[in-house]
Amino acid sequence: MAFFEGLVVTEDDVPAEVAYVGATPYYVIDDQGFRRHIEARAVDRVVLAQFAEQIAAHRGEAAEAMLKLMGQYDLFTKAMVDATLRNLDLEQVLDHGLPADARQWLGMMGFRVVIDLHGEVVRVDMPAAPVDWDDE
Repeated sequence: MAFFEGLVVTEDDVPAEVAYVGATPYYVIDDQGFRRHIEARAVDRVVLAQFAEQIAAHRGEAAEAMLKLMGQYDLFTKAMVDATLRNLDLEQVLDHGLPADARQWLGMMGFRVVIDLHGEVVRVDMPAAPVDWDDE
């Protein structure tokens, strides 16, 4: 499965299609009539690695946000979240995929992966995170 299906676009803001060759997903880009196939997992891995770097740089804030989303602040849950954030396995994340409603939600929030004609990630457009996680 293409992890970011529906969220990958070209530099010209044209959505990349997803096609399968056997069981392998590819992002397909129309290059003046030539359909370039870029292995989805390679693109997805680059984007997830960027996420992992950001999480590592802001592990404390990420853990707090996860605890808040879960609604649990006990010591055992915090230890579990901290261990999960320390031991992220990108290949395992890729294997599990991203649920369709999560992809739809990300798209509505403005998340996009921009790739060039060769499948290189040019940039990742992410919605701005709220500065204050406290309820008002």
